[in-house]
Amino acid sequence: TFMSKEDNNISISIDTTYLQQESDPENNKFYFLYTVSIVNKGNIGAKLLSRHWVIEDANGKIQNVKGEGVVGDQPYINPGDEYQYTSGTVLETSLGTMKGSYQMINDSENYFDAIIPEFILTIPRTIH
Repeated sequence: TFMSKEDNNISISIDTTYLQQESDPENNKFYFLYTVSIVNKGNIGAKLLSRHWVIEDANGKIQNVKGEGVVGDQPYINPGDEYQYTSGTVLETSLGTMKGSYQMINDSENYFDAIIPEFILTIPRTIH
């Protein structure tokens, strides 16, 4: 899975991985990793202040996750630079979606939301 979106000169792309060894399908636990790449394509720096995720599983159960920064960091991204991190989430179903936004501020003291495009979390299908 690879999704990409550009907003306010901030380009966000996401790669997902299903972690079979951490998952427990019999108890409705499906563990997914997602790696986010945030590229500043603008000409001024910007700092990521907080995040808001909306995570939905195939049963329609929605988790709203809000918090400061990402993985304990509030990265400052210079023009032309990329910041990448990996985090994880657990779903009760083998299929789900995530979307959201990063709340950011640029060097001109303008606050803006960088939109995270909706992406799919799913178990890779095995072909025998």
